[in-house]
Formats: sequence, C-alpha cells, structure tokens
Amino acid sequence: MHRNEKDWANSVAEKIYAKSKASAERSKDKIPYLTVNGIFDDWSDRINWWTNGFYGGQMWQLYHAYGDDIFRQVAENIEEKLDGSLMDYMGMDHDSGFKWLLTSVANYKMTKKEQSKNRALLAAANLAGRFNPAGNFIRAWNDSGDGNTAGWAIIDCMMNLPLLYWTKEQTSDPRFSHIAKAHADTAMKVFVRENGSVNHIVQFDPETGEVTGTLGGQGIQVGSSWTRGQAWAIYGFTLSYLHTGNNDYLDTAKKVAKYFAQSLPESGFVPVDFDQDRDCEWEDSTAAAIAACGMLEIAKCVAEEEEKAFFHNTAIKLLTTLEQHRCNWDCATDHILEKCSAAYHDKEHNFTIIYGDYYFTEAIFKLCDKELFLW
Repeated sequence: MHRNEKDWANSVAEKIYAKSKASAERSKDKIPYLTVNGIFDDWSDRINWWTNGFYGGQMWQLYHAYGDDIFRQVAENIEEKLDGSLMDYMGMDHDSGFKWLLTSVANYKMTKKEQSKNRALLAAANLAGRFNPAGNFIRAWNDSGDGNTAGWAIIDCMMNLPLLYWTKEQTSDPRFSHIAKAHADTAMKVFVRENGSVNHIVQFDPETGEVTGTLGGQGIQVGSSWTRGQAWAIYGFTLSYLHTGNNDYLDTAKKVAKYFAQSLPESGFVPVDFDQDRDCEWEDSTAAAIAACGMLEIAKCVAEEEEKAFFHNTAIKLLTTLEQHRCNWDCATDHILEKCSAAYHDKEHNFTIIYGDYYFTEAIFKLCDKELFLW
C-alpha cells in the first residue's frame, strides 16, 4: 500500500474514533440497528435480531485500536444482553457468527474471559446443530413448525462459518470444521452462478437434500444480483480459504469479486441490486463496505501483482467513494455510513444500518494496521 493511502486511512480512523467515542457515550445501554434523526435506536427488546452483535464488534475494534474503556463497557453490556437470545431456541438461527464472533469471541481474544468463551462455544454448538447432512447445508431460519423453511439456506451464512472454524481450534473437535467446509462446498456448487453472481436463497428438500429451487430474497427477483449477497460471498469464501487453505474457496471469492467489480457503476456507488434500473437511486453502502473488506483480504492472498493490485485498488475505490460522499462526520449524530438499504422490495431505502458502520470501520482499520481480526 502506498504511503499516502496509509496516511489517508489513518486520518479516517481518527475521524471514526472521534465520532464513535461521542456516540458510545450516548449509547451505553443500547443495541443499535438504525438511527432516528441521527441518533441510534435501541433493539435491546428485540434481542434475537441478527444485527445485534455489530455495535459490540465495532466497540471491540475501537477498544483494541485506542484503549478507551467506554468501548469495552458498551461491548460487554451488549454481550450480556445477548444471553437472552442464546437461551431462546426459536430465536437462534444461522447468524450466530454475526452475534457472538463480534461480541464473545472478541471479548475472549482481548481478555481471555472464560464466560465469553463459553457463550461462543454454546452458540457454535447451536449453529452446528442446524446442519442438514442430507443436503450438506446449514439451515437458515426457524419457523412456527410447519417446516416451510426447513430446507432453506442463504448466502449470508458464509460469514457465520468462522464461528465453527474458531470452535474447532478451541476444542480440537473436527466436527465443527467438517460442517463448515461441507456447507461451503455446497454453497460453491449451488449459490455461485457461472458468471460470478450469486443466489440469495436456495431451497432444498430437507428429507433428500435435493435442490428444489431458488428465491430472489432481498434482491429484485430470482436470478438477479443482490449486491450485499455478492459481498457476503466475496468475504465469506475468502474467510473459508483463510481457515482451510482450500484454493477452491479463494478462486470462488475471486470469481464473485471480479463480477462485483465489473458490475460497479462509474460513480462507485453500489446499488441494492446490480440488475435494478439505471435510473433507480436506491443504494446499499453496506455492500460496498463488506465487499471492500473481502477484497482487501483477497489482495493479501494472491501472489500475482496485477491481480493483487486489481482487488486492492477496487477496495480503495469503494472506500474512498464512501468516505468522500457517504460518511457523516458530525459528532452530534451517531451513524457514520449513509445511503444503506436492507432489501430491494422494502418501502424504505437510503438510510443508515449499524453493520455498515462496522464493516467500514473494519476495512479502514485493515489499511492502517489497527484491526482486531474477528473472523
């Protein structure tokens, strides 16, 4: 990385620190998801929501980088609240990595607290228990008992597999990595299309494991390219490569990343779906931040200089576009990243979402060697 890039990243990190310290003081008892008039809301009463670990993860990143105790206090408060989800069977799903890698595993890495390790192991055991050996996939969501989603798997789950890899390292029990690799192998075959785009949801017959169809999920429709799904695949397959050394995972991540880069509009602003109309102004800045994290890691893994530069420079383009045009640096407001969207068919778009802030922070910290690697 050129010196001016690192200088830029350090300057952005300082702005993240200043803004996040101010917001942490206002958010000591919150689990943020969105902002209302620039101030974080609180999802403590919706403890099973999949994003509830991200603010804790951001706090641990900041504590690791700067050492201010307020960040640790906020993160540990969120971790303790998440016990309510850990003890709710119907509230547990495939997103245990998002919740407990960024809270309990982070805490254990920083403090070696056995209680945090125990929480993460319990979450990992639940995640492993969602594995369906008939189709070699991890089930996404629970349902009310009618079985409609028993055969559903989603691309997002690639980001949760590191909880299983971590558990294998902690326990020396290979079951956990076997399950993670089996799911990743299946995802390579049934989620990733020939052109590098990905399905969001794949349906299996839960009895036989046969693939019965795909769903558009949070994209426009079946067969479209929901950008955050692309980003989950880029980063998720890269992480499975980092944990296993399996080059097939890295090749898959590269394939999806190249599709993502080639589909980017000249502006660098990432749409909700690459197949949406050109005059549609709905964006998802979270997809840009997640994809940048994945591409920065891919660049570290490839040997050929031209390829390394391609992934690194694409990540830098995404991040500089966000920093210059989609970040709010006013310390009187809580959020950083703007113009995010959860799903194409939602009523609201171009708002703020907590995981956008997390992944933007993680990406910037990668560039200036401040990152606490949590995956």
